[in-house]
Amino acid sequence: MILFFDIDGTLWDYKNYIPESTKEGIRRAKKNGHKCFINTGRARSFVSNKELLGIGFDGIVSACGCMIEYGGKTIYNRLISREDAIRTVETTKRYGFKLILEGPDYLYMDRKDFEGDMYGEKVMAEMGDRLRGITDNWGNWQINKLSCVTTGCDTKSCFAELEDLYDYMIHNADVVEMVPKGFNKGTGIEKVCELLSEDVKNTFAFGDSINDMEMIQTAGTGIAMGRCADEIANIADFVTTHLEDDGIWNALKRYELL
Repeated sequence: MILFFDIDGTLWDYKNYIPESTKEGIRRAKKNGHKCFINTGRARSFVSNKELLGIGFDGIVSACGCMIEYGGKTIYNRLISREDAIRTVETTKRYGFKLILEGPDYLYMDRKDFEGDMYGEKVMAEMGDRLRGITDNWGNWQINKLSCVTTGCDTKSCFAELEDLYDYMIHNADVVEMVPKGFNKGTGIEKVCELLSEDVKNTFAFGDSINDMEMIQTAGTGIAMGRCADEIANIADFVTTHLEDDGIWNALKRYELL
C-alpha cells in the first residue's frame, strides 16, 4: 500500500504540533512494508520542518501534485512558464490580490503586503532566507502555484481572465489557491502510482480540508480527520478521531496497516 498524508490539520495542528502516536504509527506502517508520502498543497520550499521530515517519509507530493520526490530525488516537477507567471502576477495585482508565489526552492512575496497578517507573518518567520520578493525578482520566479489574499477583490472577473491557466480552490472569501489546470492532490496520487507501477486502488489518503477533496476521492480508501470540512467527511470512507486524539494512529489500526 501507498499512504498519503496531508500536513496542515492532518499531520500537525496550527502550532505545528505532531502527536507522538502519529510519528509511531507512520513508522510502524513503513516497517510493515507500506510506502508513506506527504501529499500537501504547500510548495516544496515550504516543507522543511525537521521534526516533520524526521518521521522518515518515502516521498513528498507538493504544490498540489505539481512536484514529486521519491527516495530523496525529484522525479517530477511542473513549473509555470515565465510568460504565464508574468501574465498571472500582472493580472492578479491589477485586481488587488496579495500574492504568495510558491516554488520548489523559494516562496516569493512582497513583505509590505502581509505586515500584520497572521499567516503572512508565519510564512516570513518560517521561510527565512528562502523567502524572496516578487517585485525584487520580477520575472525570475521558479514557481509551481500561488496563493492569494482576495479580500474585497473582484475574484470572478480575475479568474475569468486566467481560466485557461488555472483551477481554483476557494477556501473562503479572503483566500484562494491557484493551481495549474489539471493538477491537484489526486493527480499527485495517480502520478506516484504511475511512476511506482502501483494500482491506485492500493492507496490510502488522509486529509481534512477542501484542497484534500480530490485526494480523498482518488485514493482507494479516503480517511478524513476529526473536525474536517463537511465536504470531506461526506466523501470519506472513514472519519477518524481528531488529530490530537490519535486520529492517524486509530485509522492505521482500523485498517490493519500498523
